[in-house]
Amino acid sequence: MKRKKRLAAVIGAGIAPLLAVSLPTGTANAHGYISSPPSRQAQCAAGIVPCGPIKYEPQSVEGPKGLMSCNGGNAAFAELNDDNKGWRVTSVSRTTSFTWRLTARHATSTWQYYAGGRKIAEFNDGGARPGETVTHQVNFGGLTGKQKVLAVWNIADTANAFYACVDVNIR
Repeated sequence: MKRKKRLAAVIGAGIAPLLAVSLPTGTANAHGYISSPPSRQAQCAAGIVPCGPIKYEPQSVEGPKGLMSCNGGNAAFAELNDDNKGWRVTSVSRTTSFTWRLTARHATSTWQYYAGGRKIAEFNDGGARPGETVTHQVNFGGLTGKQKVLAVWNIADTANAFYACVDVNIR
């Protein structure tokens, strides 16, 4: 019986490092979200609006390309789609800077911005890998008043994108 316990301990010690290496990584290697003006997930992370698990991983709103939802199709982050949750609205100019905070440098095809039911801006990065932050100057054209902006970071080498919604009041 003693030999079996010792053998089990030796096997366990040998397998443990393999398991540790093969397990998925945590959110530290995650992706990105809009920090300014504060997106819905940035407001959750800062505790401005009470939220569920998105509070701990605002950079993880990832889903298939082509979606038009704030949560990127991720049911765990469904509250990001709730327009009545009490999101703070940021007053902005007709042309406004949107800054993404990135926690992983993915090759990027395009960045897209939607408001008022249409695409208002697109920036083509042609596969480049951005730094820790990326800022775009977005012109709202004739839109005024309260608007929900959907911003999409399309990754070049996968079928996925990252999604962020920002509530603004265009002056």
